[in-house]
Amino acid sequence: MLTLLLLLAIPGSDAPAPEENGTFSICALDPGTGELGVAVTTRVPFVGRAVPFVRGGVGAVATQALTVVRYGPSGLDLLEKGSAPEEAIATLLKEDDQRERRQLGMIDAKGRIASFTGKENGPYAGDRRGRNCAVQGNLLVGPETLDAVQRTFEASEGTGRELPDRLLEALAAGQAAGGDKRKGLPQSAALVIAHPTETGRDGSHVTLEIRVDEHSEPVAELRRIYDATRRRLGWRVLSEQRGPDVVELKRLLHAVGFFRKGVGSLPFPRGDESMALFDAEVAEAVEAFRKDAGLPVAADGLGYPRGLVDPPFVAALRARHGALPAEKREGPRREGR
Repeated sequence: MLTLLLLLAIPGSDAPAPEENGTFSICALDPGTGELGVAVTTRVPFVGRAVPFVRGGVGAVATQALTVVRYGPSGLDLLEKGSAPEEAIATLLKEDDQRERRQLGMIDAKGRIASFTGKENGPYAGDRRGRNCAVQGNLLVGPETLDAVQRTFEASEGTGRELPDRLLEALAAGQAAGGDKRKGLPQSAALVIAHPTETGRDGSHVTLEIRVDEHSEPVAELRRIYDATRRRLGWRVLSEQRGPDVVELKRLLHAVGFFRKGVGSLPFPRGDESMALFDAEVAEAVEAFRKDAGLPVAADGLGYPRGLVDPPFVAALRARHGALPAEKREGPRREGR
């Protein structure tokens, strides 16, 4: 598996059969935060290892088509030494006898942009230089893919949304417009973000990196992972929790002394509709019982949400309730009609 991954993900190296990445990508800058990023997708697996390169406070590079992976870090080195993107690309390709099969996109921390599409890439291959973004692609259905990516990214400018969110939206627009011309091949996608001052877990300034190495819908999977890990609206279904199970929960907690301790008996939902609603009061009782039963609570800092009613909690509550003398039990009861 490792050998396969290296051959596919590092075309242009010493691998015997370089992969031609029919790819579209966007390199972008958020001038407000200084963040730089690349979002990319292609019908080749492991694209995240070959195409996108970002360095906080320096720039972002996409190296694709007949990919030379070292153009990514080498391009960033040139930007860091003061070269403009146009100069950096010219330097990289100066002695490349296959330059017409290469494609590069580049943006630096100053917002300067450059793209290169070799004449032997196609059909369709091209690039766009937009506001704070460089968009490029090859082996596409047509120019509409690149137009959609650029238009969508620029339209989200000034909305206050995070750069990765905007890049994912732009990538999805390109995919919806047709994307890669090829069909039936393994697909992958990647998103890399770097911040000029903040650091990621590894000490670098890469604060977000998501790779979908192979998936039938890699762009949608990128979005799912981003939304879930950032807890973005839509990653889960939200609804008011109300029902007879909540009534049962409150009655059992009341019986074991953790809910409305000073109340002799609880009302039926018909007389008090709040009995069927999971509210802050019962969440507090749940937390108190969890702590008493030795179950993890939100205050432990282990990632448990406040008021969690999960199978271990239910088992512990029912066991505690079942151990009570019969005359002290108050459990689920049906309202008389």
